[in-house]
Amino acid sequence: MHVIATAGHVDHGKSTLVRALTGMEPDRWAEERRRGMTIDLGFAWTTLASGERIALVDVPGHERFVTNMLAGVGPCPAVMMVVAADQGWQAQSAEHLAALDALGVRHGLAVVTRADLADPEPARRQLHDHLSRTSLAGIGSVVVSGRTRQGISELKAALARLAAALPEPDTEDAVRLWIDRVFTIKGAGTVVTGTLTRGTLRVGDELETDGGRVRIRGLQTLGEQAERVSATARVAVNLRGVDRDDLSRGMALVTPEAWTSAQVIDVRLTAEPARRREEAVLHLGSAAVPVRIRLLGADTARLALARPLPLRTGDRGLLRDPGLREIVAGVVVLDVRPAALRRRGAAAARAAALGEVTLPDAAALLRWHGLLTGRELRAMGCPPEGEPVAGDWYADPERWSSLTRRLVEHVSQRPAHDPGVTVDAVTHLLGLPDRRLAEALVVPPLLAEGGRILLAGRSLPPAIAQAVAQLTADLAERPFDAPTAERLDELGLTGKALAAALRAGAVMSIGKNVVLMPDALDRAAAMLAELPSPFTVSDARVALATSRRVALPLLECLDARGITHRVDNDRRALRRHG
Repeated sequence: MHVIATAGHVDHGKSTLVRALTGMEPDRWAEERRRGMTIDLGFAWTTLASGERIALVDVPGHERFVTNMLAGVGPCPAVMMVVAADQGWQAQSAEHLAALDALGVRHGLAVVTRADLADPEPARRQLHDHLSRTSLAGIGSVVVSGRTRQGISELKAALARLAAALPEPDTEDAVRLWIDRVFTIKGAGTVVTGTLTRGTLRVGDELETDGGRVRIRGLQTLGEQAERVSATARVAVNLRGVDRDDLSRGMALVTPEAWTSAQVIDVRLTAEPARRREEAVLHLGSAAVPVRIRLLGADTARLALARPLPLRTGDRGLLRDPGLREIVAGVVVLDVRPAALRRRGAAAARAAALGEVTLPDAAALLRWHGLLTGRELRAMGCPPEGEPVAGDWYADPERWSSLTRRLVEHVSQRPAHDPGVTVDAVTHLLGLPDRRLAEALVVPPLLAEGGRILLAGRSLPPAIAQAVAQLTADLAERPFDAPTAERLDELGLTGKALAAALRAGAVMSIGKNVVLMPDALDRAAAMLAELPSPFTVSDARVALATSRRVALPLLECLDARGITHRVDNDRRALRRHG
């Protein structure tokens, strides 16, 4: 199924067009049919000759009902932009198109209606001229008359082409169903409807809405009962565990713990506001939420929402000034859990950080937040990459190196007779959210004994311990990038000082001026085990991200310990590989 919304000025024939396409009446209210004007969302559907099922969301065109229009268009992946041949481009044509452009809608069809009342070509040229400056530039167009059915077969063929060009939805993703209608059915209870754009709903599934849990009692799509419905689809969901009065348009049903409930967000503005505003309404999905705006940079802002919404990075919405009835700007969500801006200059620094990315990935979120769990990263819209540092925790490499350095410095500065510091004390000292992170920070020259963290070779003088701590930080990200002789001299790790560190087991030497951490051989063996065997010195050098100066003596040490062995003059293999 594909879901397509209508858009365009009032009385340009959108509802008539839907009736001609589907044979269904989209206007649900008697007042709408009496006045001949759509004031709320209408829904209809049809099956094309290709077998594709098309659901249509018919939106009101009057300026007083733009909020309703945005609730219908917001979740839809495609649109029919409608202009009447006898009236041409009008005020709400412009506002509807500005909204679609702000939302980044790229898939659609331009439709000139009421072709029986006037020459449609001027309106078609006008329509394409306006579209050419927006995200909908280049879409196809058709000319129709809903009254005489002129062009309806061509419209259906164009809709089939549009449906074929739409991107495939991710039916395995977490669900977020923006609610656009809530009602009750006698004997069934509370029912909500919406456009499902990702994921799959199943009878019996548990979902979350505004912090409460509900369960799916029944599903219906296009008037048919179903046990499961996958995106993209119009769907009605019969819910157990919630009253009709507890739900409303603009709320969402979501997979539990798969989305971030966000009330403060950092966003990129897709257009610079024409005038500075401190307040507006954020339209996202079917929601319309008042927000306070704090501009950070020329194209970035922080929004404080009147109520939380389930959001992820990359979500698109728009800001609208309901008083002036105009679109302020489109927004792209960059961070759904930004840190508070407390220090002087923090806003400018934040704008600079946001300006470094087009759309954040997991690395960017970790750079901004330091430490996040894999579940948090996924709920923020950026699945983690690489391996966690502890449990489900992922860390920004620079932040992790800084924490390692602080811990080594703290332990090395304690008195020589000190028995060490507890893991819980380190957790508190470093402001860590999980004691497992403190345990994971225990790397050479530190060791853990009896629940306490100690410095290996506790008798090292403070100056040497400090030098070892700095070397540890140097090697945190590239453990085999051994310091040069000049760097060792800078650190003070030469002569008697280096000898003392070696005796204490705080560092290890694998050759002249080639100094690494004590666990270097074990770490190297683990990384080399990932290589196809046998491997060359060059293969090892690349895998370990080091130089030949380090790779050769390192492999010789591994040979001497029986971890690797020579296969021929140039190649080696791990013992366990043969």
